[in-house]
Amino acid sequence: MSVHVVTEFSIAETMAAIIIALAYITLFSLLREPNRQNLSAIIVAGAGGVYLSGGLGVWEFAFSSIMLFMAFKGHKHYYFIGIGWLMHSAWDIMHHFYGNPIVPFNPSSSAGCCICDIILAAWFFFGAPSVFEILKSRKTAISE
Repeated sequence: MSVHVVTEFSIAETMAAIIIALAYITLFSLLREPNRQNLSAIIVAGAGGVYLSGGLGVWEFAFSSIMLFMAFKGHKHYYFIGIGWLMHSAWDIMHHFYGNPIVPFNPSSSAGCCICDIILAAWFFFGAPSVFEILKSRKTAISE
């Protein structure tokens, strides 16, 4: 029986995960609707398959199938994309403690992915607003 080593997760890795999530949100804010929603749904479907052969056996296929359903529903409602990212976050935790990391050469990458995914899920639950539109509306409100 192989021993699974759970690695430490540092503040620097936490900050990197937050920066990655904010970069993702900023880049996707450049896309107009419905392209932002459609591409986001496709990406959450892809996220469902990144752990195939990740060490959790047949459960990887079940998870991937559920994520595919969330992506399909996500083409109509951002809520399902948010649920998909929260599910992926939970799967990240499972892999951090029991499976293989998402990035093979970084043992704590699944823990970082968990933090990133939670931030993305929150953004999608708010309807994935463009950060540029938010800043523009705040600037307009301040100048009035």
